[in-house]
Amino acid sequence: MNRDPHKSKDFSQEEEAIARVREDLKQRFPLPPSTPAKNKRPTGKTLGLLLLAMVAGVAWVDPAYRSEHFASQVGQRQALQLADGSRVLLDSSTQMTVSWHLRSRQVELKAGQALFEVSPRVYRPFLVDAGLVGVRVVGTRFNVSRQEQDVQVSVAEGKVTVRAAATGLVTALEPGQQLRLQKGQEAQVKRVDVDDVTAWQQSRLVFESTPLEEVIGILQRYHRQPIRLMDPRLARLPVSGVFDSGHVDRLLALLPGILALSVSTATDGSVLIDSPGKKNNLQPR
Repeated sequence: MNRDPHKSKDFSQEEEAIARVREDLKQRFPLPPSTPAKNKRPTGKTLGLLLLAMVAGVAWVDPAYRSEHFASQVGQRQALQLADGSRVLLDSSTQMTVSWHLRSRQVELKAGQALFEVSPRVYRPFLVDAGLVGVRVVGTRFNVSRQEQDVQVSVAEGKVTVRAAATGLVTALEPGQQLRLQKGQEAQVKRVDVDDVTAWQQSRLVFESTPLEEVIGILQRYHRQPIRLMDPRLARLPVSGVFDSGHVDRLLALLPGILALSVSTATDGSVLIDSPGKKNNLQPR
């Protein structure tokens, strides 16, 4: 075969140019001395360890490829159908972020309350971060309520694993069980009527000897103006009954007839709950 003399010449010139650049780079950036090795070719054992390390690395990596933020307004419930077939119902004044990962489905409940009906995915668990606790499920129906540093997880169907963020303590919950965790306290697990817990779907608030302070926190989700407890001595007063979340003002007006307290409205529209008999210029409700 005859070789083209022009092509050979061009190829030689190109090689010379590359060689000059290579030598220049070696002078500018000298390589560190190489470590002598008896056998530079990887053995089968070495290859096996490398492969194992790569698999382990991939197993730990769970990158997110999409995220979505949802928020419901005061007095609004929002029904969501997620991409995996799961359904979520947001209560009033709720904020939630959903992120889709390679090996998991993750939710951050930032505030409010949500009822989850999770589509089963054995190899892709559904994780809920509610601040003080983390919830892990494969497929089930459960309710999560987050009110600042007070989180409650209630199970309607299936099984749920709850992990305390501060201690790492893991608790398994079954249908009809509720875990409650407040900042600075140990987790409490008790039996509950799940229909009562999730009655907010039908605009019903069910209280059974519920402390007034907790009741106020729940009512605040459905009320635009701040509700303030002025006398901390009233915090533990028990409230019982079934009320309409669409008419919080009516419940507030009823409170003085149920408990020994007064309810008034400040000039900025805030609702003030105080001990009875205090003299002020505020307008009673």
